[in-house]
Amino acid sequence: MSRTKRTFTAEFKAKVVLEVIKGEKTINEIAAENSLNPNMIRNWKEAFIRNASTVFDTSIEDNAREKLVESRKETDRYAKKVGQLTMEVDWLKKKSEELFGPDWESKYTKKPFED
Repeated sequence: MSRTKRTFTAEFKAKVVLEVIKGEKTINEIAAENSLNPNMIRNWKEAFIRNASTVFDTSIEDNAREKLVESRKETDRYAKKVGQLTMEVDWLKKKSEELFGPDWESKYTKKPFED
């Protein structure tokens, strides 16, 4: 019988690793309590320790802030373009109706899959 792959949140992993680091229980005890493989917990602990210095790295925060600002600018540009295109489509529909009558769409547009 195969076991389905489980995913764990970062908060859960951190809680388990901190429990290991405290040293009050062995990795095997913690693994048994949480139905985990001890090797998985060792890998989490290794990654936790390896990446611990990023908590104090302010350049990561600055980069994230810059990316957020750039993302917001790009979103604003897209919203502006969508607004402009919506106005153009509305204007074209109005003018088409004035020139060709209210049922112009049925006369001049081809329905999908129609030959």
